[in-house]
Amino acid sequence: MSITLSWWAALIGLAIAIILILKKLDPVYSLLLGSIVGCLLGGANLNQTINILISGSQSVVGTILRVLAAGMLAGVMMESGAADRIARTIVDKLGDNLAIFSLALATMVITAVGVFIPVAVLIVAPVALEVGNRMHFSKLCLLLALSGGGKAGNIISPNPNTIAAAKGFNLQISQVMIADFVPALVALAITVLLATLIRHKGSRIDSSDLLESSHSNGKNLPSLLASLSTPIIAIVLLLINPIGSLLRISWMTKINLDAMYVLPFAAVVGSLFMNDGNKILKFAKSGVARMTDVVLILIGAGAIGATITSSNLPNEIINLIKSSGVSGVLLAPISGILMAAAAASTSTGVILATGSFSKAILAFGVSPLAAAAMVHTGAIVIDHLPHGNYFHVTANAMHMDIKERSTAILYESLVGLSAAATAVLMFAF
Repeated sequence: MSITLSWWAALIGLAIAIILILKKLDPVYSLLLGSIVGCLLGGANLNQTINILISGSQSVVGTILRVLAAGMLAGVMMESGAADRIARTIVDKLGDNLAIFSLALATMVITAVGVFIPVAVLIVAPVALEVGNRMHFSKLCLLLALSGGGKAGNIISPNPNTIAAAKGFNLQISQVMIADFVPALVALAITVLLATLIRHKGSRIDSSDLLESSHSNGKNLPSLLASLSTPIIAIVLLLINPIGSLLRISWMTKINLDAMYVLPFAAVVGSLFMNDGNKILKFAKSGVARMTDVVLILIGAGAIGATITSSNLPNEIINLIKSSGVSGVLLAPISGILMAAAAASTSTGVILATGSFSKAILAFGVSPLAAAAMVHTGAIVIDHLPHGNYFHVTANAMHMDIKERSTAILYESLVGLSAAATAVLMFAF
């Protein structure tokens, strides 16, 4: 027997989940506890509560499969040294005259080819410290270049956040990657501009910061061509159908390849190109391990999403926005911004926003692609807050204390806001 929960109970459940996350309780348990409280307060009995939670978890199984598939690609790019090779090549080729742009672009590319943004920053950070020491750039400038570039790459990557944005609105991941390409370029441009303006603001790099910046610690890196093989194969296969639709080539439109098997296939072929075929099992193990937390959060997010969609909260939101005179399309970026800020995570923010507000957003007549693009870009506006892992990982990578790291939050938010604003201008009006 279906039940419609009270909207206020669903909100209380969501609020409890967010508060528990902020209190450092494991996000999965926070989301599940919030879901249970919301269901019970909303009028569901114990059996109905369990059914709502199970249906919510079942709804994210497709996303989970694709996230696990993305882990294979991420594992290959990170563990083989391919990502490191790409980053260093970009910085070396562009030279010191374009140092800030090269660092931002390198982090953007590394994130865009499937590496998690914190890992991308860790990969490029030693190079950035070397360059910054030569050019007398501040740590704040360098961090902004890496973080802003990573944000730009993160919205056009086959990472969990993009997969969640696509599946939350029943789209192909390639459609979201293409839709967010222009916002990503704007974010990159704003990153370079802001980083250039503050290149002498903040502390400088000293000799102790360079101790860990030796080139890959003596690690033998694959060639550039071999390093690019994995992302090139993945991108080409994912774009066959969208390009066919754009150019009206019938045979290409009939080829509908899903990320669930494209990403692992590209990872395996790329490993063979890099002569690392005997390390595929190691790469796969590393990739799956990095995706475990995301998968667990997906289960919790599916539960809280089902709690909200089982209530009359979406209808109440629609009525409130209509009566206030605010454009309903703004619910898409706002939901992405708020949920990512609450979780201090892009992927968790997108998962929560799509699971909880997708029906309400679409009810305003927003197309699925526009909704996905606006939610996705909204999620990178303030996802770097101190209660999240990314804040501390990047602080350690650049040898910054908490106070100094906090000074970058405003600049990073401006980068994310530029991408979100671009998506709104492109799709909302």
